[in-house]
Formats: sequence, C-alpha cells, structure tokens
Amino acid sequence: MGHDWIIDVLADLTTFSKTNDLPLLAVQLEKAAFIASAELSLQTAHASPVVFGDDDDGPRSVFGGAG
Repeated sequence: MGHDWIIDVLADLTTFSKTNDLPLLAVQLEKAAFIASAELSLQTAHASPVVFGDDDDGPRSVFGGAG
C-alpha cells in the first residue's frame, strides 16, 4: 500500500468540499492530489528492488548492475 492512502484521503476531502459548496477548496485539493500522485510515481520509479543471492557480492538490483 505504501503512501497511496494519501490519494484516497485527498479524494474524500475533495468530495466533501464539492458537496458542501467549497469550490475553491475542491480545486486546491485536486491540485494537491495531482502533485501527490506525481511525487509518489517518481518515488516508485526511482525505487530499485534489491535481491540477495548466494554469492559474496552482496545485494544487487533486480534490474541488473550493482545495488
């Protein structure tokens, strides 16, 4: 799950804002959700899963090269 829960929270707050006639807040929350989604995607893209093998070389990335 990671930090994806924040997107759900922002969506709930946006729905609340729209339902309760707070259109400016809704717009800002939509912008915040967009930014949060982009940043979380960047974190995921930069993550490099590491695998431990039986050799003495230590951890290495599953994408190849040193870990």
